Amino acid sequence: MASEPTTNRGVISAINVTPFVDIALVLLVIFMVTAKIIVSQGMPMDLPKSASGENMQAIFSVDLTVDGKAHVDSKTIGSDDAILPLAKQARAGNKDIRAVIRADQKVEHGRVIHVLDLLRQGGIAKIAFAVTPGPKAETTDVSPPSPK
Repeated sequence: MASEPTTNRGVISAINVTPFVDIALVLLVIFMVTAKIIVSQGMPMDLPKSASGENMQAIFSVDLTVDGKAHVDSKTIGSDDAILPLAKQARAGNKDIRAVIRADQKVEHGRVIHVLDLLRQGGIAKIAFAVTPGPKAETTDVSPPSPK
């Protein structure tokens, strides 16, 4: 009988790192994409800038009262529509101007929105609403009632 040829099947002692590198790169891409999504979900904030103590932030103050009067920078104006030319003039003088609307609690919502629209038409995009801090609201359980 003829002897069969023997094959030399040695043990593979090296580790193939190609699949590991492929998986690591895929995970890296996934983490990079999800990190960008998580960061972009934060609340956008317009934080004040300060390079020196000399620059003052310009404020365009609008006060609305219940009796229908409006005040811009503590000066009484005839009607709400007079805010538009004043806003354009203030914007021309300072490109980084901010508006603060102070409206009495009983001023109609539509009037406040109209003033907001006039300020935006005047080129003022940074607008805030002044409020008076009140008592903290207590947290209450707002779970739906259980079925009976």
